[in-house]
Amino acid sequence: MKIGYIRVSTVEQNIARQEVIMKKLDVEKIFIDKISGKNKERPMLKEMMDFVRSGDIVVVESISRFARNTRDLLELVDQLVAKGVQFVSMKERIDTSTPSGKFMLTVFGAVAQLERDYILQRQKEGIAIAKVNGKYQGRKKIRNDRFDEIYEKWKNNEMTAVQAMKLLNYSKTTFYRRVKEMKEDEEKS
Repeated sequence: MKIGYIRVSTVEQNIARQEVIMKKLDVEKIFIDKISGKNKERPMLKEMMDFVRSGDIVVVESISRFARNTRDLLELVDQLVAKGVQFVSMKERIDTSTPSGKFMLTVFGAVAQLERDYILQRQKEGIAIAKVNGKYQGRKKIRNDRFDEIYEKWKNNEMTAVQAMKLLNYSKTTFYRRVKEMKEDEEKS
């Protein structure tokens, strides 16, 4: 069975281009993630990895859609190969059923990692320059008008942290960062 994996980094991004490729290749089942590739815990990737069986072919538009670094790419492909599953990347023309395809997979994985590292390096350099020029503000803080009210309920053991996070639509990190800020503000007062 031909199985397609499609990934875009955000919910807002369009998957149409990748879907067209899958349709042209007569892919029978498609798994779609709308999440950053640097996150290894992608729900549909995990579901696909559990779904595939010996003899299947996993097709991706490009290796950058499948994995963000060489180690993850090679680990995922090793898992597929161990299950008897072939991996094909259309953009790079990689097919793991051939020795040259296996070699090219390693080369392209390294190039993709290098490109990602360069992007991060340029980003850090740009931020450093912006800070020196007083133009860097950092990420915008996630605000919720109900935080003070919910924080007080949490602090008074009227609700759990998990309940508070859910009501505020905050991640664990964001919630505890805001709690720390509130405690610091309370100490200053």
